[in-house]
Amino acid sequence: MNLLSINNLAKIGREKPLFTGVTFGIQEGEKAALIGRNGTGKSTLLNTIAGVLVPDEGSVVINKEAGVSFLPQNPLYDENDSIRDHIFKSQSPKLQIIREYEEICEELSSKGQSNNIQKRYDDIMLKMEKMDLWNYEQQISSILTTLGIKDLSRKMGTLSGGMIKKVALAQVLVEDTKLLLLDEPTNHLDITTITWLQNYLHDTKRSVLMVTHDRYFLDAVCNNIYELARNKLKLYVGNYSEYLEKKEVEAEIEANTERRIESVLRFEREWLLRGPCARGTKIKARIQRDEQLINREKFQADKGFSFEVKGKRLGGKVLELHNISKNYPKANQASVPVIKNFSYKFTKGQKIGIFGDNGSGKSTFLNIVSGKLQPDSGEIETGLNTKFGYYTQNPVFKDTSLTVLEYIKETAEHMKLNAGGNEVSASKFLEEFGFEGKIQHSPVSTLSGGERKRLFLVRLLLENPNFLILDEPTNDFDIFTMNILEQFLMSYEGCLLLVSHDRYFMDKTVDSLFILEEDGNISGFVGKCSEYIELREEMRKEAEKEKKDRKAEKTSDGEKTAEQNSNQPKKAKLSFKEQKEFETLDAEIPALEAEQKELEPKMASSDFAVVQKASERYKEIEKLLEEKYPRWEELAERA
Repeated sequence: MNLLSINNLAKIGREKPLFTGVTFGIQEGEKAALIGRNGTGKSTLLNTIAGVLVPDEGSVVINKEAGVSFLPQNPLYDENDSIRDHIFKSQSPKLQIIREYEEICEELSSKGQSNNIQKRYDDIMLKMEKMDLWNYEQQISSILTTLGIKDLSRKMGTLSGGMIKKVALAQVLVEDTKLLLLDEPTNHLDITTITWLQNYLHDTKRSVLMVTHDRYFLDAVCNNIYELARNKLKLYVGNYSEYLEKKEVEAEIEANTERRIESVLRFEREWLLRGPCARGTKIKARIQRDEQLINREKFQADKGFSFEVKGKRLGGKVLELHNISKNYPKANQASVPVIKNFSYKFTKGQKIGIFGDNGSGKSTFLNIVSGKLQPDSGEIETGLNTKFGYYTQNPVFKDTSLTVLEYIKETAEHMKLNAGGNEVSASKFLEEFGFEGKIQHSPVSTLSGGERKRLFLVRLLLENPNFLILDEPTNDFDIFTMNILEQFLMSYEGCLLLVSHDRYFMDKTVDSLFILEEDGNISGFVGKCSEYIELREEMRKEAEKEKKDRKAEKTSDGEKTAEQNSNQPKKAKLSFKEQKEFETLDAEIPALEAEQKELEPKMASSDFAVVQKASERYKEIEKLLEEKYPRWEELAERA
């Protein structure tokens, strides 16, 4: 079934057409990506398809039976809405029924039973049963939990930018639609969540059209690649790796064709210079053909672009961390360790990636290393020749009235590309990073947030640091520009500390990892990011296998087998009261487990009073969990 039909679509940009004559369709089950350089109009095309922008020409037709869900790069929201309000604003009939069910349950809980509420409750239960929404609600709950969205009562205005993107992503994923339009869905997600999203999109029956620069993501999810270049859209069947292979073959064919045309034109130019008489029809046709060949759009191979900087030579001592610790207060708790007693001596040429879930303290660690934040304890020794270059997620510009070109020229008028002495002008250098045309003469104040970040990184690299600290540098780069940055970092001779959610980028640029654990400890891993993810997955599967084996042993020791259970009458579904009890236990048990884990380091304290108090509470929690686990399991079997 065709879900989306685009016909002769066109959109004009600030200076020239972004795209013209775009015609294509998305079929049921198709997973497609839209790629192209920054400024070619990828996001504009996606917004036009979603109906946010009006095309200058052409039409967009979405199958009425399919429905479409759109995730923009910068989601819109009402600051006063709760997360629940935002997610359930969808017009999806299924979500509306689930929302009504939750509201009635809240009324029953707060106001108690009445004939009117009970009748509404019975009616909504019948609807939930009839449309088989219990499993659907469970899927929604699973998505929210995986994305780390737990407190649905929080106001949207209180959330961080990353959490807002997660809530917007959750809203799109839970909607009952068949077509997903996703603009950079992996931005602001940690690697663990990106891996989950990758698997979700791979397995879902819904169709997908997305813009992303995550190359592993493209390979795993997409079966079609649409490239937007030179104002036109071209389809390449296959994933990103297959796209690259086809582009290579295409470039070779076009280069050969170009050589043949030039060979023909050498003879034709000589003939034209002799001034042939144009009276005959055949001669006129030959002259017209030659003019067409001379004025043709010539093939332009991707020349590639690389550069290097020669930073100050690092000394014997680069950077040493001695037992550094940092604690932060947490809601309803005393301060918890983000970094705990970490020591490390950096040496010349080390390239280390920082791996951790959102909130694990990655940016805190970088701020301490760079000296922008002081640790609570421990000592930091920086070498005399060490010069930091620190790219932060929210860079500060001292003078935004400078033009883009003036801002770069403050560092250098010309850029040395390599040891051979080849140079390029500041203007040309900016073009390679997506700053083309009039934008170079625009004030920095007029740039978007993403453009400012990109400009800040370009200048930072040209200031010749010998210790680079990069916090999510790739969010606003296209794939082609990221290749330039990768080549630079691979040949970079200084030290590198990198935080990035892009696994491919991490694999190419770092050779070891610092793993930030939940308890504040930092462990090391020698190898690539993808290798560590594979190791974690193996460990997870092994843990699951051990759990199943233990369960099987218990069954063989006397528990009822599955066959015995199948002969038993089916247990009744949970009553309203039992449902609320189950939900309460579902929240209480993880909270108690978390509290118990936080008590463990206190029980090793040198202060006897602290140890005694922690031990007593630990035993109380253990007793509570012994009571709550069996009841939760009993209710879970019927939920």
